Amino acid sequence: MSENRRVLVVDDEPNIRDLIDVALRFHGFATVTAGTGGEALRAAAEERPDLVLLDVMLPDLDGFEVCRRLRADGDQVPVIFLTARDTPSDTVTGLTLGGDDYVTKPFSIEALIARVRAVLRRAAPPPSAPPSDTGVLRVADLELDEAHWRVRRGGVDVDLSPTEFRLLAYLMRNAGMVLSRTQLLAGVWGWDHGNPQVVETYISYLRRKLDPLGTPLIHTQRGVGYALRP
Repeated sequence: MSENRRVLVVDDEPNIRDLIDVALRFHGFATVTAGTGGEALRAAAEERPDLVLLDVMLPDLDGFEVCRRLRADGDQVPVIFLTARDTPSDTVTGLTLGGDDYVTKPFSIEALIARVRAVLRRAAPPPSAPPSDTGVLRVADLELDEAHWRVRRGGVDVDLSPTEFRLLAYLMRNAGMVLSRTQLLAGVWGWDHGNPQVVETYISYLRRKLDPLGTPLIHTQRGVGYALRP
């Protein structure tokens, strides 16, 4: 997983930045470092990293704004936020801006490396489907092509972010089942625990994109979770 993977480390504290840099290199990653939001945006454009470790508190642009600008420019590089703030609002803000995970300071280097590897695994495109399987999931008029990362509803292409795509794929693979927020956090984000509001936010994103094209497919079971069915 680490071979040939490049990580951009963004933190304005040299000691933390250097510690992460050394640890990543020890585990086989290539690294690029930045100490400000502006440097981070330039490095992301020039170096095209496979993942960004992004401190929230930076001296110019904060990490949330850096992530917002990356996504606005169409850059879907996975982002793990590093933050000393662990309030639910901060967590939801970071993840709904397009972040893939967050790690609260202080953290262990071993745990951070594990999160980096987990996010890179989730972000990797699925392998091509075997000849006996088209790799296309279908529910009613909704189609999701896992091999080509493509979603269509009623013949209309639907543009989804990587996290929206993974969430929809998980719902479609379990079509008809009511899935709890805890199940979705584990299945889509790989978390054993987390803020359920993240799930609610991404469900609302999917509904905004899918519902205008036909009858609502994502149903809420109050107090339990969500199910995708015609």
